[in-house]
Amino acid sequence: MNWTDDEDAFAAAVPLSQRALARGPSGPALYMDGLNPAQREAVEALDGPVLMLAGAGTGKTKALMARVAHLIETHSARADQILAVTFTNKAALEMKTRLAVTPFSVQEPLRWMGTFHSISVKILRRHAELVGLKSNFTILDTDDQLRLLKQLISAANIDEKRWPARMLASMIDSWKNRAMTPDRVPSSEASAYNNRGTELYEQYQNRLKTLNATDFGDLLLHCVVIFQTHPDVLEQYQRWFRYILVDEYQDTNVAQYLWLRLLAQGHRNICCVGDDDQSIYGWRGAEVGNILRFEADFPGAKVVRLEQNYRSTAHILAAASGIIAANAGRLGKTLWTAGEQGEKVRLIGHWDGEEEARWIGEEIEAAQRGRRGIEAKSLNGMAILVRASHQMRAFEDRFLTIGLPYRVIGGPRFYERQEIRDAMAYFRLAVSPEDDLAFERVVNLPKRGLGDKAQQEIQREARGQGLPLLDGARSLLARGGIGGKGAGQLRGFVEGVDRWHASLMGARVTPPEDALIEPMLPDTPPAHDLSHVRLAEIILEESGYVSMWQNDKTPEAPGRLENLKELVKALEQFDSLQGFLEHVSLIMENDNEEAAEKVSIMTLHAAKGLEFPVVFLPGWEDGLFPSQRSMDESGKKGLEEERRLAYVGITRAEELCTISFASNRRVYGQWQSQLPSRFIDELPEKHVEVLTPPGLYGGGFGAAAPQYGAALEDRAVKADVYNSPGWKRMQDRSAQRPIAQPREARNVTIDAQAVSSYVTGDRVFHTKFGYGEIIDIEGDKLQIEFDHAGAKMIVARWVVPAHQVDDVPF
Repeated sequence: MNWTDDEDAFAAAVPLSQRALARGPSGPALYMDGLNPAQREAVEALDGPVLMLAGAGTGKTKALMARVAHLIETHSARADQILAVTFTNKAALEMKTRLAVTPFSVQEPLRWMGTFHSISVKILRRHAELVGLKSNFTILDTDDQLRLLKQLISAANIDEKRWPARMLASMIDSWKNRAMTPDRVPSSEASAYNNRGTELYEQYQNRLKTLNATDFGDLLLHCVVIFQTHPDVLEQYQRWFRYILVDEYQDTNVAQYLWLRLLAQGHRNICCVGDDDQSIYGWRGAEVGNILRFEADFPGAKVVRLEQNYRSTAHILAAASGIIAANAGRLGKTLWTAGEQGEKVRLIGHWDGEEEARWIGEEIEAAQRGRRGIEAKSLNGMAILVRASHQMRAFEDRFLTIGLPYRVIGGPRFYERQEIRDAMAYFRLAVSPEDDLAFERVVNLPKRGLGDKAQQEIQREARGQGLPLLDGARSLLARGGIGGKGAGQLRGFVEGVDRWHASLMGARVTPPEDALIEPMLPDTPPAHDLSHVRLAEIILEESGYVSMWQNDKTPEAPGRLENLKELVKALEQFDSLQGFLEHVSLIMENDNEEAAEKVSIMTLHAAKGLEFPVVFLPGWEDGLFPSQRSMDESGKKGLEEERRLAYVGITRAEELCTISFASNRRVYGQWQSQLPSRFIDELPEKHVEVLTPPGLYGGGFGAAAPQYGAALEDRAVKADVYNSPGWKRMQDRSAQRPIAQPREARNVTIDAQAVSSYVTGDRVFHTKFGYGEIIDIEGDKLQIEFDHAGAKMIVARWVVPAHQVDDVPF
């Protein structure tokens, strides 16, 4: 049968014997069993556009599958007239599996069920000639795409080091996600990529056609172009797809939105399932506005809210609802459960991140044994959800130390990450220049103009003289066996390793005058005075490894830089670089990979769609969560997406949810006081149990507060941080002068509603940051420019008017 034939022709082509065997009504519909009224309403609303607004844990997949079964059972559509679109292959496979078993029992497979891209491939192969391709086109992977872009960049005489190919690939992908062909890129973005972005985009597309190839973004873009420029083709698909079902609609980008809307203009029987409160992928092109304007896009649409939750306890749902209610851009719904109230969401603050990791480790072990009358939990049922991957390091270190099995979901474990292995190879080479494996890993990382041929020459030289590779490289350079740019770069690398190793040995080595790496600055301490932590920083800086990732424009680069900072931070716990390397080797070797049960560690983004009886949400501090980068780049829109991420995190918990934060963290190598996340104050108080011991926050002022110095010492005793740099600095200052007390401090009361009495320009005082001036007010938050600590966002109740206190030394 030709695809362009209409439905009647298709029906006539089916043999009479097969049409006679079509299933008739088979009694009570089993797929309707167990559906609540809202789910049943969504299943039975077959005609016209329907939005199934499904909150977390409300059984949307069950309702969606029941709707497919209902369409087929009631003869509203054949299986091949239903288009069912998901976002992942895993979700598509799960749907196909569930449809084949009771109670759904859909025996005929859905030919048009899959991801946006898999379905687009099927359509595009039928009509490839309409966009200048052949039906046997190939789909380039990322490496092939980058190689092609590098060729175009080189031909355009553009410095690829300054304008990386990955940066151009990311821009082109963004344009394709918004369904922009080269001629449709707005003038406001014409200056992208050194004013050559759109020009190279057009060249890239032409080159792909010559190669009879597409990239991933083309699959949807080409379909949209075909539908927009060939109405006859679009009309055939509109008539063919009588019913369209879309899962996770809140995650669609512009191209996916246009693709769906064009197809749905035929029968208008489109059912979109999604949750605007779980739209957390704006950074990769998702537009929450697609679901928010559904009723405007499809007039007369029926909106069915699935609000009965089957996953979490009442306290957990109330806490999540309290946070998400602060978002302005949402359709609104109220989750509820017929289950138990359960335990309240627990909230606790810690002295620093290491204490937070220790406490969570102890809580996991307690939950494993059973706590407070609650039955013991499996490690498989516990998860730690972090905002950024670099937060995982503290938990991994702690769990490896105490022998608690764990798995990292959505990525490698901290010490198995590429950037960490690279950095560790540099450290190993500084400790032991004879480490040939470390040499091989980093000799051309970052690129030093040493191709395979040059590296083979080094190996031949070393083997011929029975030398380590580093000495082989030194010998090769001495006899002029390698030339060009690579020789100078290799010489700089060898001299760098010599200098780093000499620093560890306690001797000063002055680089030769022709060294490519700049010598240490005059104010740099002598080599024997360098701490191993500072030396690690110098190694990563002088090697060019940090600069390599700073110049990398891919979305992963900022996370890799954060992980490198976290690695340097981990060195503080050891007496030497060699001790640290031994520690990592031993714990990784002794890690029990065969453990049947493991705690899960993952980012909040990776946790979407998962659920666990016990969930820990650490690091709820302003700047970390919500992410300062997200707020700086996207403003209010970014803040609302961060709040949706908080909602997703809380609703992953079935029985027990714990939120924690630290008052101090190492940020860019310096101890920094942290403020609790603004999301914490949005939690409804009656559903939260505060576990923090009195005195961690708010000390220094108030009727029952101890003296400031005593309060600090008391906290330090509890946290066991006497060896931290911050504590030592405070001891030095205390020995030089007595700590003054605020005038009548014990009679000062901090008004929880103090924001109403402040205006911009007021001088205020904060116990940690000292004096400052209010420069902006946002609700109960004050943007304050402190005299010595810079600009910070402070909750109003944590400051007092400056005139109420004397000068307090810090």
